Amino acid sequence: MTEHVGSQEVQVVIFSLGGEEYCVDISCVREIIRMVEITRIPKLPDFVEGVINLRGQITTVIDMRKRFEMEPLENDANRIIIIDLQGEPFGAVVDSVYEVKTISLDMIVSVPSIKHAQTQEYLKGICKIDDRILILLDFEKILSDLELAQTIKIKEEMETVNT
Repeated sequence: MTEHVGSQEVQVVIFSLGGEEYCVDISCVREIIRMVEITRIPKLPDFVEGVINLRGQITTVIDMRKRFEMEPLENDANRIIIIDLQGEPFGAVVDSVYEVKTISLDMIVSVPSIKHAQTQEYLKGICKIDDRILILLDFEKILSDLELAQTIKIKEEMETVNT
């Protein structure tokens, strides 16, 4: 997590997914965009929606609801958070984006160990803000190394075809 010089604070983007509030360190967020048409690519994991053309750059988009094994939900509030993963842009479809907030690092507590929880590896911690609880995600772990390599390879193949 990125700390600000001389402080113990971090800025996070707060978004909703399946009725819960999540957040991610803003340092890995490139931008937030409205939903656009996504081109489906065969033979990718189910939660990978496909790719979009983001200002001339092929960008892989994952559906966070599918990644967390939730029922799909399409509405006008859906947004795509463009995340920087190992120098590559990836889009993450979420239900809605609420705000950017500066939080103190002492508001973040470690995640209680939950046996057999598949999403445990994606979590950095839990943020307690007033009467709210935010789940702090680690987008670096949303895609396994194999899934990341697979999507980057397909993206590179598509860019080669388009040049």
